[in-house]
Amino acid sequence: MRNYRRLWAVVTVGIVALILEFGLHQPGWAQIVITVIGALIVLLMLTGGDALEDFAATKANSDLKQLLDNTPTTAHRLVDGKQEDISVDDVNVDDTVLVKPQEVVPVDGVVIEGSSTVDEASLTGESKPVDKNPKDELMSGTVNGDSALTVRVTKRAEDSQYQGIVQLVKESEARPAHFVRMADRYALPFTVLAYVIAGVAWAVTGNPLRFAEVLVVASPCPLILAAPVAMVSGMSRTSRAGIIVKSGTALEKLSSAKTVAFDKTGTITQGVLAVNQVQVQPGYDQNQLLLLAASAEQQSTHILARSLVSEVGSGKLLGANAAEEVTAEGVQAEVAGKLIKVGKPDFAGTDANVDTTAVYVSVDGHYAGVITFTDRIRPEAKQTISALHELGVANTMMISGDNQAIADDVAQQVGVDKVFAEQLPADKIKVLDNTPKDARPVVMVGDGVNDAPSLAVADVGIAMGAHGATAASESADAVILRDDLTKVACAVIISQDTMRIAKEAVWIGIGICTGLMLIAAFGVIPVIIGAMLQEVVDTITILYALRARSGRRNADMYEPAKA
Repeated sequence: MRNYRRLWAVVTVGIVALILEFGLHQPGWAQIVITVIGALIVLLMLTGGDALEDFAATKANSDLKQLLDNTPTTAHRLVDGKQEDISVDDVNVDDTVLVKPQEVVPVDGVVIEGSSTVDEASLTGESKPVDKNPKDELMSGTVNGDSALTVRVTKRAEDSQYQGIVQLVKESEARPAHFVRMADRYALPFTVLAYVIAGVAWAVTGNPLRFAEVLVVASPCPLILAAPVAMVSGMSRTSRAGIIVKSGTALEKLSSAKTVAFDKTGTITQGVLAVNQVQVQPGYDQNQLLLLAASAEQQSTHILARSLVSEVGSGKLLGANAAEEVTAEGVQAEVAGKLIKVGKPDFAGTDANVDTTAVYVSVDGHYAGVITFTDRIRPEAKQTISALHELGVANTMMISGDNQAIADDVAQQVGVDKVFAEQLPADKIKVLDNTPKDARPVVMVGDGVNDAPSLAVADVGIAMGAHGATAASESADAVILRDDLTKVACAVIISQDTMRIAKEAVWIGIGICTGLMLIAAFGVIPVIIGAMLQEVVDTITILYALRARSGRRNADMYEPAKA
């Protein structure tokens, strides 16, 4: 659009100069001065919108900062039983490395010694730690638990999962956005119309000054000013609603979104495991069993232990003696004079097995029951999906790293149309890339490092950034500052309002300019008067475009009521 402005300015002023030089016979000085001043006013107006466009199009920089800050840089290589710290880039396939407790895994490999729980949230987004034992695969970028692991390297650092995510974001950011902005779509037809009217006026009257007079009143200021002003106003409205939209282009794409894809954990769900059910054996009470299990687990840092303690409340816990954490098995402690074991089925003395996240509990060597956990669905998730459908979004998807059964259950509860489960970051990008053209623009909503590549590759990426800046929020086109999924629907309705007002403002400006061109074709409007009238047209279109700050529809369902 900026190149179009500059071209129009140069062509208009150049034509005026040529007309003065060759087209007019002995023009008066007053006429020359007036015509030149008019042309310069046009030039000033056409080039003065650059700063406004820069402001509306500003995007966040340093998209890779979070990823790069967390990238492992060193590894503990074992040679003849001795440890040496080396750069992660010097680790080779089949080397043996030691991953200490709470360390980030530096390269992909296979566990050959030790057992631990590993947090894979940075890759899959799932909050539940995964048990790792000998022969299990270990991915770089994941975080080791409380026990050391000896690992045989299967991939060099540059080929490992975490470095793959960094590269995916780099490639995604480098992709051009194949999208024609609204103002650009009107520019060429408007230019052709202006030159046709100007040419006809010159041909019919035989006066070359008519050409200049028509072009002066035909300057594309409504295209230049109305759309950016409406965009900035719409972005201001989203900001008041707790949503930061980083560019007018993102707002424009969002207004015509046909598909919205969601990550599951931390987006559709709350991302925090909570107690779901307490199933007890005969002779045991649910509340008592929950209290005993939480009391035994109170010193553990495991995510399930924290969930148990949170469910009971730290103030109600009983004292625990001789607490011991048995690696990859569970926790045992003496609580209220009884030996309590909490962990895997065999650790609690049972062969029972439930198909969900759970801990099994025994009391004095007798199996007492099982406590299951679930990642709670956001209470506003179903409302948000329904609202998006009402707003014209034809397709909703959920793309998750979780297993198919859990993902299907969540999708059914909230009303998502299609589910893609067990997806790593590279798989999520393939799903988005394979979205057909008639289902675009596609919007991706997610949080966490694992979502950064998919947010970057989507037509519009929206990050749930309520818990602070992450690679996801920096790679996204929009960031929701409040932990509220309804803001996705709020962003859509504001963008639709904004684009509707922007188009109306542009058409109003084009209509007025077309009328002025027709009048100027008959020599009624001198050049300098035409330039002044353009200021009136600009004022009208800007004031109309500013209506996007408040919108046209009541969005109280999707955004806070105005004070």
